[in-house]
Amino acid sequence: MRRRLILPAVPLALAGLVLAGCAVTGVSTTGTDSTSSSSSDSSTVAAAEIDSDLDPTAVLEANEDATVVNDDEWSDADAIDIALEGSTATASGDGVSVDGSTVTITAAGVYRLSGDLTGSVVVAAPDDAQVVLILDGVDIANADGAAIAVTTADDVAISLADGSVNSVSDASSYDDASVANAAIYADADLTVSGTGSLTVSGNGNDGIASTDDLAIIGGTITVDAVDDALRGKDALVISGGTLDLTAGGDALKSDDDEDATRGYVWISAGDITATSGDDGIAATTDVVLTGGTVSISAEGAADAGSKGISAGIVLAIGDGTVDVTATDDGLHSDGSIGLFGGTVTVAAGDDGAHAESALEIGGGTVTISESNEGLEATDIAISGGDVSVTASDDGLNGSGDSGTESTGSSDQGGMGGGMSDTGETITISGGTLTVNAGGDGIDSNGSVTITGGDTVVWGPTMSGNGALDSNGGFDISGGTLLAVGSSGMAESPDSGTAQAWIAATVSGSAGDEIEITDADGTVVFSTTAEKEFQTAVFSSSDIDADGTYTVTVAGESVAVTAGEAIAGGMGGGMGGGAGGDGATAPDGGTGPGDGGERS
Repeated sequence: MRRRLILPAVPLALAGLVLAGCAVTGVSTTGTDSTSSSSSDSSTVAAAEIDSDLDPTAVLEANEDATVVNDDEWSDADAIDIALEGSTATASGDGVSVDGSTVTITAAGVYRLSGDLTGSVVVAAPDDAQVVLILDGVDIANADGAAIAVTTADDVAISLADGSVNSVSDASSYDDASVANAAIYADADLTVSGTGSLTVSGNGNDGIASTDDLAIIGGTITVDAVDDALRGKDALVISGGTLDLTAGGDALKSDDDEDATRGYVWISAGDITATSGDDGIAATTDVVLTGGTVSISAEGAADAGSKGISAGIVLAIGDGTVDVTATDDGLHSDGSIGLFGGTVTVAAGDDGAHAESALEIGGGTVTISESNEGLEATDIAISGGDVSVTASDDGLNGSGDSGTESTGSSDQGGMGGGMSDTGETITISGGTLTVNAGGDGIDSNGSVTITGGDTVVWGPTMSGNGALDSNGGFDISGGTLLAVGSSGMAESPDSGTAQAWIAATVSGSAGDEIEITDADGTVVFSTTAEKEFQTAVFSSSDIDADGTYTVTVAGESVAVTAGEAIAGGMGGGMGGGAGGDGATAPDGGTGPGDGGERS
């Protein structure tokens, strides 16, 4: 169970993130004001204290339940018919007034709208009223403001009649004093349901916006908005429907920055395609996905910071299919990220998945097909799932300060320059992990620990980076590890680790078979290389701490002894001293100096 303690609001300029024991104290910095305009320096956000449970169920339990008007809460048999007739309208019952081209609903009830209107539909009902608008073939266009505006009511539902085709469009611009600033605007909880279709043109600002909760539970909905496509200030929840969203700003947004139990986005079902100029999904607090199919393309300029999915506190995925393309980070959280199920595919211009605090993968299929750095966080933990990471720089980067690298400078021979352990962690205890990196394969400014799982690292081909790179030590006590890469900064696990390992200087190219045999000629491990390499490190339960082994690549064999570091490489996470021949053995010992005997 995750718990939150709401603290006094603080100026946005002071917002930050602090790691405190097993808890995270997060201050969201992503909130905007309720008018979806740019935030000012005086904006305030609420701080929240969160424990380490990143499971989607726990995240949702910590949030306020969203208000949803389900179809079984009303009957279309009770509907009052409203016929839209160009610049006016007529109604079959009470609770409706018509003033020129403005149709105003003033009482609770169910209303069926049909026809065309050049004007607006306004809901100004009592504060405790539930109002249902059945759209049954309408085209509402208002050149002076919102097409549908809810000014007062408790809960409002827009139901799309079966087989109906509906459209709404609003003004081309709004002045700063405008309250209703979306094609469909509600100063109340708003639910969209049904099986018909709705096309929304948000010409002046947002497409569909609510100052409370916005719920989408059905319908085929197309939104094209100059700013945000869908915005629910307190919450945005989607449990059905087919959505095609195009936004100049964020495609899906929740931006309450005063209550840490609000400001979240939850997708549990539905089929969503979103193209955005800013973030695909943006939440001041949490983004939770437990189902559905979500395809996001965040297409802002490279320097615009367009992220696929961005959360202020927690981004949690438990199920569903998520496909993200973004010019900035694919998945981003100012707090933590938890991936526990479903299928997640990311192609990012910056980080594939970036969390300021913790990033945990416990299940599902996660593919980072393109990124600068694949997975980046202060603490990275992989306990399950099938994870594949492709990165032009580091594959996994345990860094508390994004952009701070643990590689040494070239004038120090790639020895790391005495970089200190700053406490970050990378822990792999289960699952399958494959990394293909142009920089370091697994890089931690602190420590790396492997206790289980199957890990394969296709590291850099150029010197200056290594397949493995840690400042605080590399410990392995279980699982299987193969790490191949360049020879310039080749690091081996610590000496005295619970599971033995071997390291060899041996070159190969993509397509070459890598085969490891023991002293009896028994094959311990074999695979086909995916790229060029000059060194190899391998560890599994089949390696004997006192054993000798042969590593064969493309017909060339190298004899190695378990626990001996690569000549010129590093052992024990940069803490070792250099041997007379430039080799570094684990924990400061002197290595054999020749990287194995060739045969």
